[in-house]
Amino acid sequence: QVQLVESGGGLVQTGGSLRLSCAASRSIVNSNTMRWYRQAPGKQREYVASISSGGSKNYADSVKGRFTISRDNAKATLYLQMNSLKPEDTATYYCNSFLFPGIWGQGTQVTVSS
Repeated sequence: QVQLVESGGGLVQTGGSLRLSCAASRSIVNSNTMRWYRQAPGKQREYVASISSGGSKNYADSVKGRFTISRDNAKATLYLQMNSLKPEDTATYYCNSFLFPGIWGQGTQVTVSS
């Protein structure tokens, strides 16, 4: 029984901000490396950011300095704070657990207008 539920997407203008959330079980969010991915229409799904169980963070070059990944252990929720959004950030965003790499949620749509 593994479930990931992404939320927080929406429509925003260039330069705006959004915060995405990924809700899962406590054992998944708190004890495993969690990652954000995104997939734009016609493109392959790409890695965005990760956070380890110990809090170590990593980002794709395309979002470094603009996005921040974090975790709230009490709420068993993964977050992605996205600032200075660009049209190229438009995609469906997904979270994923390192322990269950084949399990994906429905994703949340982010659309950045120019």
